[in-house]
Amino acid sequence: MTTPLRIAFMGSPEFAVPVLAALAEAGHEIACVYSQPPRPAGRGKKLRPTPVHQWAEAAGLEVRTPRSLKKAPEQAEFAALGLDAAVVVAYGLILPQEILDAPRLGCMNMHASLLPRWRGAAPIHRAIMAGDEMTGVQAMMMEAGLDTGPVLATEKTRIFPFDTTGTVHDRLAGLAADLAVTSLAGLADGGLVPVPQAEDGVTYAHKVTAEDQRIDWTKPAAEVDCQIRGLSPFPSAWFHYTPEGEAEPLRMKALMSRLEDGAPDAAPGELLDNELLVQCGDGGAVRLLKAQKPGSKAMEAADLLRGLPIQAGARFE
Repeated sequence: MTTPLRIAFMGSPEFAVPVLAALAEAGHEIACVYSQPPRPAGRGKKLRPTPVHQWAEAAGLEVRTPRSLKKAPEQAEFAALGLDAAVVVAYGLILPQEILDAPRLGCMNMHASLLPRWRGAAPIHRAIMAGDEMTGVQAMMMEAGLDTGPVLATEKTRIFPFDTTGTVHDRLAGLAADLAVTSLAGLADGGLVPVPQAEDGVTYAHKVTAEDQRIDWTKPAAEVDCQIRGLSPFPSAWFHYTPEGEAEPLRMKALMSRLEDGAPDAAPGELLDNELLVQCGDGGAVRLLKAQKPGSKAMEAADLLRGLPIQAGARFE
């Protein structure tokens, strides 16, 4: 049993919840949980707390949701907690130096990439979209730069051809939970020494934009496949398809795919069979395994085709 520490937890999305739960289970005193403010969600646009906020509240923990930590009153409230450490996981706010310096041991961040590759907001999406074969989660000490701090510990995992951002997200969340507990203990007892990041190989995981989502079938099949899986389940890649006899195109979401051989004489976007095998620009092809038409739920290809037959020779725009 490690010595319990007095900590603050700072996180917002679902990815951060297993880490918070693991730290609580390890016996640490969680003095306060910081999370993004509730935001309008759903059809009624009612204010919805973040997943971390919901979990913490259910566990009886104090939750604070400041819109910024740049002002003196919020910084004083944080310092008054008398923390040994803060653990940060996808919080979503910039931490000023006054916040970073307040805990006795500093602020430890759990980051979902192998730094210095994919610093920034969307490391899981970008790793899959880039075709990376390996990723992981790292415990790092925070400093003023964007994910530039020295690394305490690392857990790695392969990215398989059947992986999506959703599956890798869940796998890394589990690894992060275990790593946070052992890394915090190592930080406290001096067993782990922060190692500076390499200066070479720096890349940035910029937020996914609308431009990232539209599929261009003239691109190589491997690139299209990585785009589809890297944007699944959210925000998802999409393409236009105009059914025969219809004037308006349907905006279809592609949610899972697989690389296959193409046809040498087919045009990009052309359907090569009756089961959603789509020609790409380099002679290869991707088979859509899961897709979604407007106003419907995501479906396996066979289920989708029962309601929307798409024959060989059709063309995706």
